[in-house]
Amino acid sequence: MYISEVSGHRSAIMAIEKAVKSLAPGSEILSINAFNYTNPISEKVVNRIYMEVIKRTPKIWDYLYDNPNVVKGLEKIKRHVHRSNSPKLKKLFDSFKPDLVVCSQAFPCGMVADYKKTYGINLPLVAVLTDYIPHSYWVYDTVDYYITPSEEVSGRLEKKGVDPSKIRSYGIPFDAKFNQQMESAEIFSRLKLNPDKPAVLIMGGGQGLGPIKTIVRSLEKCSLPIQEFIVTGTNKKLYRSLKRKIKRCRKEIHLFGFIQNIHELMHISRLIITKPGGVTTAEVLSMGLPMVIVKPIPGQEMNNTRFLTHQQAAIKVDDPKEVYRTIDALLADQTKLERLRNAELKISKPGASMDIARLLLSL
Repeated sequence: MYISEVSGHRSAIMAIEKAVKSLAPGSEILSINAFNYTNPISEKVVNRIYMEVIKRTPKIWDYLYDNPNVVKGLEKIKRHVHRSNSPKLKKLFDSFKPDLVVCSQAFPCGMVADYKKTYGINLPLVAVLTDYIPHSYWVYDTVDYYITPSEEVSGRLEKKGVDPSKIRSYGIPFDAKFNQQMESAEIFSRLKLNPDKPAVLIMGGGQGLGPIKTIVRSLEKCSLPIQEFIVTGTNKKLYRSLKRKIKRCRKEIHLFGFIQNIHELMHISRLIITKPGGVTTAEVLSMGLPMVIVKPIPGQEMNNTRFLTHQQAAIKVDDPKEVYRTIDALLADQTKLERLRNAELKISKPGASMDIARLLLSL
């Protein structure tokens, strides 16, 4: 169970499903957008409000995110929402009869946790955290296992009262294609891209968020002859705007919308400028692709950034107008790039999806 069709939460569930199927082809799996299933109208409203808040007033989201006072104040509302959704969950579970439930986001995890308590059902529930912060909305007595991105996150979850025997530091699940061996020359040739210039990959998650247009303007000042791969995801407005603007750019730019071969672009890129969503981060770490983070969203992305920079596995740039300085400096210093790459590989967990799949099948 996940929320949002275009999200890291869904990508994580799809990766787990693929891993389970590879180990047990006869498994029957139902992957469902829990928020849409229980509250289809509310999902659209909440998603729209969330997008507006993080775009226009991110400090509000920073205040709300894992704030103990807010968590406590929302407790009654949360219980009411869970109770009102329990009949829908019962109908779903009575029909599908799952042997266990996996949740990659705290909202469905909380619903199922309270459902178990309400109906007295011993249904294994596994929570898969997809960011480097174990916020309080995850913590429920009836969760059987927690999968965390790192040992550090596991320790912080223990401090929130979770029994350490329930915690596994397997990492954030992602598609196995990011672990595949690939030939750069073949990719450059097939995609008709230039193998002779260092490539900088620019993306803002599946929804194409972040100051991408400002980054593109800044990279025009790069002294090195770079090429840019810009991926706008589902953000059609951004795609159309950039398609007009890049005609006037001096740098070589290749524009992509929502694509399924992002792993290939990562493989042939020298570095990536991105927002640090949990699943994107796990993919990038596994490939050892040097990461530059520009203006992360307060809350989960800021916490992901703190983790990565503390591990010296990413560089944070506060002003998107100045990102060209960082790119020039990195591309001119192979030692720095290699240091970033090694730091990423050191904390990467490429086997996360398969490790999670094995745990699930053991239950």
